[in-house]
Amino acid sequence: MNQTPEQQALAPLRQQIDAIDAELVQLLARRAEVTAEVGRVKQQFGLPVYMPAREQALLQARRAQAVRHGLSPELIEDVLRRVMRESYQTQEHSFVCCRPGGGKVVVVGGAGALGSRFVSLFQRSGYQVEVLEAGDWPKAPQLCQDAALVLMATPITLTCQLIAQLPELPDDCVLADLTSIKQQPLVCMLAKHAGPVLGLHPMFGPDVSNLVKQVIVVCDGRFTEKSDWLRQQLVVWGAELVEQSAQLHDERMQLIQGMRHFTSLVYGVHLAEEQADLQELLALSSPIYRLELAMIGRLFAQNAELYADIMLSSAQTSKLLERYLQRFSQVLGLVQSADKAALMAEFTKGKAFFGELAGQFLDESRQLLQKATDGRS
Repeated sequence: MNQTPEQQALAPLRQQIDAIDAELVQLLARRAEVTAEVGRVKQQFGLPVYMPAREQALLQARRAQAVRHGLSPELIEDVLRRVMRESYQTQEHSFVCCRPGGGKVVVVGGAGALGSRFVSLFQRSGYQVEVLEAGDWPKAPQLCQDAALVLMATPITLTCQLIAQLPELPDDCVLADLTSIKQQPLVCMLAKHAGPVLGLHPMFGPDVSNLVKQVIVVCDGRFTEKSDWLRQQLVVWGAELVEQSAQLHDERMQLIQGMRHFTSLVYGVHLAEEQADLQELLALSSPIYRLELAMIGRLFAQNAELYADIMLSSAQTSKLLERYLQRFSQVLGLVQSADKAALMAEFTKGKAFFGELAGQFLDESRQLLQKATDGRS
């Protein structure tokens, strides 16, 4: 087949690119072998999967190298972050057990989405894991006998009721929960168990590929030193622990979760009531609007009861949403009166509040948008 002059000129260059790409694949395969070995060494010495200082040093060194070679440091960092995310996956097959002698872990609600995620993590860390579900309560005393940890991975509305149903636990057994509110479960656990108590709130869903860089809020209950092994286990899995009082946690979650989920729910339901054509909206959307629409739609792919429970978890959340509605109405009034100056004043108020973080969020969102654009075919 005869080639055009353009094809003849491009053909040898494309062959070079193909050869270089093949070399890149081989290099990545070699790197994966080494990182898998790194994972084995980390587990041997009880080191966390995620080591922030090491990651930051690596990125800084490669960014400097990119500049010396006339390459974009942002490009190199993007590539390396994606490669490192994959390498964390290869280090997840097994973990060191942070409790001397191991022991039994009972996960109440361990067949659920989030509960099963923790069941898997404990199993890969060498613990004996038992699951306690609705039909298992007659044998709860046997399941909880000699338990090192009883972990409540149950719906918010049932957690305290199920805590009360637990049999007497060993004195040194840690009683912990994974619910998204902390004050009420901690009170219930402290009343039920005289031993160590710990409140945990994983700030992620069961669909995460691993716990690297995932935040888990930790609220002390009682005898915190006796649950140090559990904290260390979470760190070994890659999680970032944030210590917080139960009261402050619940106040912050009203803003982080309650208001955000409420806004997404109203937005999505409004689109439904307006009979919006989602495919048409997607076709017309630039990456930023597509991403925003995806974050709204993500809510409706998940458990309705969970999100309803979060929004109904506190009377304070209802009061916060009432104030939110009032502010929404105030800004709507400015739109209805076509008061441009007042709208801009509201914008300025928000800009002053976010301060330097506004620029940081702009940069972070730009990176997300670039990835979203790259992913479109």
